[in-house]
Amino acid sequence: MHTTHAPAAVEALIRDLPKVELHVHLEGSMPAGTLFTLARKHGLTGVPADPEKLERWYAFTDFPHFVEVYLESVGALREEEDFALLASVVARNLAGQNVRYAELHVSLYAHLMRGVPARVVFDGIERARVEAERDHGIVLRWIPDFPADFGPDSAEATVAAVLADGPHSVVGFGVGGVETPLEQYAGVFGRARAAGLASLPHAGEHGGPERVREALDALGAERIGHGIDAMRDLGLLARLVDEQVPVDVSPTSNVCTRAVERLGDHPLPRMLEAGLLVTLNSDDPTMFGTDLTGEYRTAHRLGLSAADLVRLAANGVRASYLGAARRRALLGEIADVAARHGVACPER
Repeated sequence: MHTTHAPAAVEALIRDLPKVELHVHLEGSMPAGTLFTLARKHGLTGVPADPEKLERWYAFTDFPHFVEVYLESVGALREEEDFALLASVVARNLAGQNVRYAELHVSLYAHLMRGVPARVVFDGIERARVEAERDHGIVLRWIPDFPADFGPDSAEATVAAVLADGPHSVVGFGVGGVETPLEQYAGVFGRARAAGLASLPHAGEHGGPERVREALDALGAERIGHGIDAMRDLGLLARLVDEQVPVDVSPTSNVCTRAVERLGDHPLPRMLEAGLLVTLNSDDPTMFGTDLTGEYRTAHRLGLSAADLVRLAANGVRASYLGAARRRALLGEIADVAARHGVACPER
């Protein structure tokens, strides 16, 4: 989808910037080649058996087709080795974009409901996490989630599995899926927060500003996934700016899912101008034909300057759960890269 490159100077800046990604789905990052490998391993009949046909089938066409592909990808993950393979491939792809740190949403309930134990999921992705940090220098953390439209039972099962089997690298707890009222999940998120996990829900992608308010008030959200609908409520916008609640924005995803009709309508530039603490992300990169580097190019196409791109990179670090010392070090690297490219950098 994103074949247009930025001018050479901006392209070099994007390449050299140390990056973090805070809103990216592990399962939605599965390359077609990995799905092909797993489909052959498990004899899946819903996946094209020819690699070229698979590549064409994998390309985003509309939201129902995206859901079909996503479900096939999730269904291909059955054993610890499958999860390790996926996380390893995703980590390598991120590291190749100079991503130093990523917090990945894991669709835990989608695996639990198929009878895959949480321990199988966690053991697989943990093995890949350790290897990725050793081999590529990238730090990965996990955000298990459940779909909001599946109801309280799915939420209860997910939080119970996380609290019982989640490794120390789980930093947060999330909710995604079709946006529905979030008050019903206040108790579930309360238990996750009491265990030291951050509240990191999706809200305000399609569901309106009221979903963002509920995320803040009922779930104690520390960061908002998507959140673009907050721009429709000036009072909510002022609150997010005043409290500097990070908002994880994914422009290409928003266009693909029709949360935004066309790229030129995307509110990212206005969000930055309003003073929101915006981070830039790819959401479901392989399925939406993008990656984090592509999203930086897209941001530039939307009119953001080189200084704005540096600001987005720094915002990602500030909004992360990387740890204070590592955040300071990474912000220092970003400032050094910006200076080398002759670009103003926000204060550290």
